[in-house]
Amino acid sequence: MEAEMLKTLPRHTCNWLKGRLTVYKYQNLWTFPHFVEAIASAQQSFKARPSDVFLCSFPKSGTTWLKALVFAITTRDKFDTISNSPLLTNLPHNCLPFLEKQLEQIVANQKNNLNTMHVATHLPYNCLPQSILASNCKMVYIYRNVKDVMVSYYHFAREIAKLSIEDAPFEEAFDDFCQGITLGGSYWDHILGYWKASLEKPETILLLKYEDMKKEPTANVKRLADFIGCPFTIEEEKADVMENIIKLCSFENLSNLQVNQSGCSNGVLAIENRLYFRKAKDGDWKNYFTDELIEKIDKLIDEKLGATGLVLK
Repeated sequence: MEAEMLKTLPRHTCNWLKGRLTVYKYQNLWTFPHFVEAIASAQQSFKARPSDVFLCSFPKSGTTWLKALVFAITTRDKFDTISNSPLLTNLPHNCLPFLEKQLEQIVANQKNNLNTMHVATHLPYNCLPQSILASNCKMVYIYRNVKDVMVSYYHFAREIAKLSIEDAPFEEAFDDFCQGITLGGSYWDHILGYWKASLEKPETILLLKYEDMKKEPTANVKRLADFIGCPFTIEEEKADVMENIIKLCSFENLSNLQVNQSGCSNGVLAIENRLYFRKAKDGDWKNYFTDELIEKIDKLIDEKLGATGLVLK
């Protein structure tokens, strides 16, 4: 089925990756060939429940951190953050499944009567299964300065293709990104879709800014926990439960764990765990953008997202 479907779809081979990555356009979303059928299957068969929570993001916008935080928040009654949390021995992506990568696992969890599931997805809002939209289940959308997203995505894709910086021109990757040719589709359409939906349904869609979470982790983690229905009690706050979760899920802690320095993630596409932990620094884009690229991207940000009021530069 996949092979037949691919024949009908536009394809693009990324020149900046020396032809080592070919993506296909399905419903205006560029993706790996083996994800096309998975996305179609999720759209056709997945049945969301009102109690489910979806963690949504454009690739390289803070997904790993968000998944770690939500897992730690929702399992804090079962595991101790210091001694036995699964996050100490598992990649965060292996603790909470991706809709478009691990559909069978998610369906199995449903059959095992898990009352609430926490599922991640990189799908744009308009590509989500209709059952998710119809169920009014909650969604958390994390977004980040587009320039840092570009740089992080560049290194992620380059590493997957096993190319050096010298062999993968950033300027060419920049051009593809601006045109929406990435594994998340168009960044502009992606963030606009969830932003518009959050205005229409603020009670079910929470937008979190990556940079704000870094500046004020306590306030934002508390906000996140409240939104997904797992608020911290006064006793827990006094006992530093929230602060311990923040420390457990910090880049400094997770990136130094042995499990995140070796091994590969679960799912159709096995990716080295270390690739999910590069720098997590704001402003790294300044090391890659020329004055000309800054002018181009700032103009595009104003053109595409200026009306949203979201600060993404």
